[in-house]
Amino acid sequence: MRLKSKVILVTGSTTGIGEGMVRLFAREGAFVVVHGTREAAARKVVDDIIGAKGRAIYIIGSLADPAAPAKIIQEVIARCGRIDGLVNNAAIMTRGTLEKTDLEMFDRTIAVNLRAPFLLIREALPHFRKQGGGRVLNIGSVNAYAGERNQLAYSVSKGGLMTLTRNIADAYGVEGIRVNQFNVGWTLTPNEFELKKKEGLGDDWPSHPSLEFAPSGRLLYPEDIAWAAVYFLSDEAPLINGTVMELEQFPMIGRMQERRPN
Repeated sequence: MRLKSKVILVTGSTTGIGEGMVRLFAREGAFVVVHGTREAAARKVVDDIIGAKGRAIYIIGSLADPAAPAKIIQEVIARCGRIDGLVNNAAIMTRGTLEKTDLEMFDRTIAVNLRAPFLLIREALPHFRKQGGGRVLNIGSVNAYAGERNQLAYSVSKGGLMTLTRNIADAYGVEGIRVNQFNVGWTLTPNEFELKKKEGLGDDWPSHPSLEFAPSGRLLYPEDIAWAAVYFLSDEAPLINGTVMELEQFPMIGRMQERRPN
């Protein structure tokens, strides 16, 4: 078990990539803290993990609330006694060009996707110090490099997260605190499935994705991201710090967009 006895909090872990992580982390021996805004969904994930002989609790809280990060970390410490890993996975996907991104959308996107990870890391910092170190894994997006024109606020938030990752990693690496980030590509989650249906794709769209964006013939799955996360949070990666790694099917720099028939 590669994460045996580690207490790991994963925000936004009642569905999608976060859910895939907590389920795998528990199988790898971690005590997982499931976080979300829907109690029924969080309880279901925790019950499944416990039913499979894993260890888990859940915490409910909206990361749009600036007071929530401190409360979440405090509850983790109160109930678990420590925190070994923090995965900042929770995010909201907003759509809008420069002209169509209003102040409310922009502020909410930054609050959840960037401010909340900043506050969570800051609150966890003294506990990491007491323990002699800790791991932070921020879940970003390939949109951090520029992003699609209709994902302005989202892309800005993920670009900021990338800088946050590297800044904190550089500032606190000497204290044994490791901060890394995944810039994730197109991943098949329940939310993504429903979003594409709303945009006009059929129920079977994941079975024939464009080879321009999925050259393997399928999208990434949450489990693909989760397995990579296990390594970064485990004792197998004691020195990796400040790394921003693309989890994508093609290189973002120098990419040749070969157009092939589906």
